[in-house]
Amino acid sequence: MKKLISIILPIFNEEENIRPIYNALKSLLEPLEHRYDFELIFVNDGSVDQSWPILRELAHRDKTVRVVSFSRNFGHQMALTAGYDLAKGDALITMDADGQDPPKLILDMLSKWEEGVQIVYARRIDRKDSFLKQVTAKVYYRFLDVVSDVKIPRNVGDFRLIDRKVLNTLNQCREKARYIRGMVAWTGFSHAMIDFSRTNRTAGSTGYTWKKMFRLAFDGMTSFSMFPLKLAAYVGVFVIVTGLLMFAYICWDTLLYQVNYPLFKWLVTVVYIFMGVQFILLWFLGEYIGRIHDQQKGRPLYVIADEINTAKECDEARV
Repeated sequence: MKKLISIILPIFNEEENIRPIYNALKSLLEPLEHRYDFELIFVNDGSVDQSWPILRELAHRDKTVRVVSFSRNFGHQMALTAGYDLAKGDALITMDADGQDPPKLILDMLSKWEEGVQIVYARRIDRKDSFLKQVTAKVYYRFLDVVSDVKIPRNVGDFRLIDRKVLNTLNQCREKARYIRGMVAWTGFSHAMIDFSRTNRTAGSTGYTWKKMFRLAFDGMTSFSMFPLKLAAYVGVFVIVTGLLMFAYICWDTLLYQVNYPLFKWLVTVVYIFMGVQFILLWFLGEYIGRIHDQQKGRPLYVIADEINTAKECDEARV
């Protein structure tokens, strides 16, 4: 039997780009139909333009097109999640519909997947964004790489291929604050990179406002790092050490040089030290909150990449 490839495209006010990306994908995939079956899954994320009527028309005309529409805008990551929930493919490819993710890379992704790679990232080596966006992106990814408990590949977005095994693991992770590119890296399956230069949008304007980008960045940092909760510990240690040095200096000056410090300076130094103690106590509180946060995510405790001669495998073989 031919393998099924699911291609998932989140849509938010992309009325000018839907038909071009659909035509580009169909032209690319038609020569591969002797090897694969394809399904195109469009997730309408609460668009307020003509995106939904266009998608509905495509679905009526082409049975390989599957469309779902949200009641309102739930966000890019939720649209990707809905696509993953709907997909039936052996491999799944997510990409944007704005023309910045070149469809031709799908051929390279499938080639890597056939070699046994379970996650294939499209890595941006050049991007046509504004100077400010490029700088903030570089700073954010470097910072995330330092503080994150999971090594998330730099300069990769949501243009990637994942194997069905990876998807089965992702579908067990149902946290609401979703940073899917981090969740994919967290699964730990084998991965490869395909480099490309990202072009400008084909038409229209991006739906990713600075507010949405900040929210996504914050989700990425809080979902895969306890660093924000540990800040109180670093601040507390700094305050206590500097406070003790100040207190020691005052004592030294008073005892050896008979300098008469007023009472308020002694009190200020002691209060400063106790502020550091409070920060340490906040760190302890943060650690408990962090463990509760980690527990409520509901992620599986471990991920099985393969099985040999297990009871589950024997049961599947008998079926």
